Amino acid sequence: MNEMYSIKGKVAVITGAAGVLGGSLARHFASQGADVVALVHRPEQVGPVEEELKSIGGNPCAFACNVMEVGTVKEIAAEVVGKYGKVDVLINVAGGNVAGANVMPDQNFWDMKLEDWDKVLDLNLNGTVYPCHVFTEVFAKQGFGAILNISSMAAYDALSRVAGYGAAKEGVSNFTRWLASEMAIKYGEKIRVNALAPGFFIGKQNRAALLNPDGSLTERSQKVLAKTPMRRFGDITELNGAAQFLCSDAASFITGVVLPVDGGFSSFSGV
Repeated sequence: MNEMYSIKGKVAVITGAAGVLGGSLARHFASQGADVVALVHRPEQVGPVEEELKSIGGNPCAFACNVMEVGTVKEIAAEVVGKYGKVDVLINVAGGNVAGANVMPDQNFWDMKLEDWDKVLDLNLNGTVYPCHVFTEVFAKQGFGAILNISSMAAYDALSRVAGYGAAKEGVSNFTRWLASEMAIKYGEKIRVNALAPGFFIGKQNRAALLNPDGSLTERSQKVLAKTPMRRFGDITELNGAAQFLCSDAASFITGVVLPVDGGFSSFSGV
């Protein structure tokens, strides 16, 4: 591999590292020789995640961390700097939908639970902003660092049902662009902030919406694939290459980008 694309020896903090996407990215970065710092939500996840990453590569470690608790994030940041001497990458994956912030076809907007709207915005938007708030201070002091946030196709178009999730992810996209400019102008070109916007991948949270119990496609799935030129769902590992690129030196002149990895969904009108 061209050295510019290498992430070997980079210290990469990944939130949501026990989830499907976060876990996939953590394993990939470890396989490429990065020292992965896996932030997981529950204490019982720490040991299994750390052991799995150790069996793959690099010099990993794991911490239990609620990304909404800024004090905990600060303590972990200090410990990571003490252990490795630097932080090269922050990948904010922690997030997800909250069912009560959806508006289903048989519901009205005012049926939506406002407390769940608050939860989904907190989890996805503030769950990205808060770690950035902590680690950009580290990056500013050391003079370098790359942040990768996770947006969504729901930030490109107003998808039906997912009112809260879409609003939160649009916030992530806007915040990514703002922070990219803020860091480059005030702290230099070596601090970059980008995001991925995954298309449609079948995971734990959306399986019931995309697949019937017998494995056949739901009506929603059929609509998704009709607007996806590749006519298939993505495999979660297909995000790894784009993530590695944006966190590597090969992307040294790229900041403020929200990159779709979507089989063409965002570029196709459906006509």
